[in-house]
Amino acid sequence: MSQVEESIEVAVPVRTAYNQWTQFADFPRFMKGVERVDQVTDTRTHWVTKIDGVEREFDADITEQIPDERVAWRSTTGPDQAGVVTFHRLDDSRTKVMLQMDHSPEGLLDTVGDKLGFVRRQVKGDLERFKELIEKRGVETGAWRGQV
Repeated sequence: MSQVEESIEVAVPVRTAYNQWTQFADFPRFMKGVERVDQVTDTRTHWVTKIDGVEREFDADITEQIPDERVAWRSTTGPDQAGVVTFHRLDDSRTKVMLQMDHSPEGLLDTVGDKLGFVRRQVKGDLERFKELIEKRGVETGAWRGQV
């Protein structure tokens, strides 16, 4: 099992960051390789990914969800992974988003990619795209002003 930990500060209130992150259908907008995420039930999601031409589908259960604080998950089919995203209020308009994920590479290609830091770079890039998405959306709409 390999572990990845990455974090990023976003210039939006904690509630805004949490609310955007829990819009699972929007994940393809900032997660490279994620084709689709369907919310099957309140606690189950179905994922379709395509990374380096390899398509995978799997289900994941939300194991813990505390509004404005954390979302944890564990895969129930497909690649073995579990993780948690936590949201830390820095002030009224800034939030630290921290992602911790455990995963088991499948096969030689995944193992080599993991050893070369592919997953860590992927997560870092996804968080940077999340920051860009949420901050741009707030500037365009003025939606984040006044939210606490």
